Amino acid sequence: MPGTDPARPPRRLRLPSFSVQVVLGLVLGVLLGWAALAIGPQADGETPNGLTTTLATIGSSFVTLLRAVVPPLIFTAIVASIANLRSVTNAARLAGQTLLWFAVTAAITVVIGIGLGLLFRPGTNTGVSLDDAYEPSRTGTWLDFLQGLIPANVLGLGASTRLEDGAEGALPVASTSISFNVLQILVVALVIGIAALKSGDKADAFLAFNRSALAIVQKVLWWIIRLAPLGTLGLVGTAIVDYGWSSLGSLAWFAVAVYVGLAIVLFVVYPVLLRAHGLSVLSYFRGAWPAIQLAFVSRSSIGTLPVTQRVTERNLGVPREYASFAVPLGATTKMDGCASIYPAVSAIFVAQIFGIDLSVTDYLLIAFVSVVGSAATAGLTGAVVMLTLTLSTVGLPLAGVGLLLAIDPILDMGRTAVNVAGQVLVPTIVAKREGILDVAKYRSASAEDLFGDDESAEQAVPAGTDAADAAGERGASQAPAEPEPATAR
Repeated sequence: MPGTDPARPPRRLRLPSFSVQVVLGLVLGVLLGWAALAIGPQADGETPNGLTTTLATIGSSFVTLLRAVVPPLIFTAIVASIANLRSVTNAARLAGQTLLWFAVTAAITVVIGIGLGLLFRPGTNTGVSLDDAYEPSRTGTWLDFLQGLIPANVLGLGASTRLEDGAEGALPVASTSISFNVLQILVVALVIGIAALKSGDKADAFLAFNRSALAIVQKVLWWIIRLAPLGTLGLVGTAIVDYGWSSLGSLAWFAVAVYVGLAIVLFVVYPVLLRAHGLSVLSYFRGAWPAIQLAFVSRSSIGTLPVTQRVTERNLGVPREYASFAVPLGATTKMDGCASIYPAVSAIFVAQIFGIDLSVTDYLLIAFVSVVGSAATAGLTGAVVMLTLTLSTVGLPLAGVGLLLAIDPILDMGRTAVNVAGQVLVPTIVAKREGILDVAKYRSASAEDLFGDDESAEQAVPAGTDAADAAGERGASQAPAEPEPATAR
């Protein structure tokens, strides 16, 4: 056509950013969920309508895809992270600081949870009846937790078979399901990673293969994560259909207490810690928001792991060598929402509804379990195991858990978002304290180009290198980072 430049490439449709896509999926999911709720079941009163079935299928398929890649992701990520520690001169110090700040933030959040439980008194201000109490099918004790650390096999897999009655005169039907134990996979990966380091040059081929496998698994997972806006639509829509306002009615005060606690941790405690280390709160949320957002809708710290690690490195300037160790470790053990706020408020709720007075020792036990036992949640959807572990330690009736299961998925969204926010926060703080944070990258944190190839991203700052020096090494065309005042360590 006249007036067109044949050399000009065709204009490509520019999609909104990943965060905007997820928000759109969230809004559309709410609208479709309420529409499905208004339509109601089919004529027989039991079969869900077509829209409800479609939303449930979309949401469950997205979660199933995420869970399918969890075992290889955890194994390869942990082994690679341990191997990366060879290039970190102060690896032991970084690991110690990371675990210390995991414990510090957990202690702060559990104190907030206990305070809110005493203030809101959710067990007194509730409409549920003790007649609805029952023990959950999954429980957690310290013995189970410790035994669960011992791998049953190198893959951390388990199988369970269930017999169901067949038709009249027919034999029972057996169904077998395969599950995986995240903690066992973590233990196996840690042992193999350490053994590879101790083996020296002989393990180079294995570590190279593991790096390649990790890259492939992450690429597959990125393809799945691109479906997050669609998965958000299905998951949120299904939650609206399943729970609506009916389930929240009798436990509204309990839900408010939990979400107030989560909000205080996310928007008060974390910003205070950032400002105490001279870091911009706005930059943190601008950089970490894609991971927090995905965690809210997926309800899985492990499923969000690739996004969590990418925003920690690319958006917030944490060196890759350190982030590849701290973020996977945090995804399996750092649970401020599931293991601190929620068990504390829930334990007080159970004590109040059963008329049991808690002593100072009981509150200390709740705090101890939250700080030490958070690994029991292991990054999976839900926090029932952690809650039963807390109740059994304090000596409270496990039947109280059954009163809370009705709204657990609704609470789990907020809990997981806070979990992931903490998993980003701690590596950022530790990197700043150790002088290895790329401050210039942190200050310009942006959630754009989240899916860009790693090769086109800026090189990660080598551990032990000052951020200003690293900026100078990348070339004179980039402005060097401003020098930061020394931070007490």
